[in-house]
Amino acid sequence: MDLGTAIKDQRKNRGLTQQEFAASCDITQTYLSQIENNQKEPNLSTLKVISEKLDLPLPFLFFLSLSEDDVKTEKREAYKMISPSVKAFVDEFFKVSEK
Repeated sequence: MDLGTAIKDQRKNRGLTQQEFAASCDITQTYLSQIENNQKEPNLSTLKVISEKLDLPLPFLFFLSLSEDDVKTEKREAYKMISPSVKAFVDEFFKVSEK
């Protein structure tokens, strides 16, 4: 699971700097950097704020952070089949509107 990279990718997709996004989440830029680099694990309340500010439900954020290795061996084929569709759905449904 690579939650930090999922957060970073979603933040960048929205065109936000670490400083801007950290301020909107009421955390420091240093702490956000540590989260995005998987050096710190945020608590659930911080994750809820992050997902809210990304306008992305927390379960989708968790899904985006999964890799094949995170899935039980017997469920990997199913994961490989649905993962591209779910990721495409998230990209389209939660797309940042053009300004």
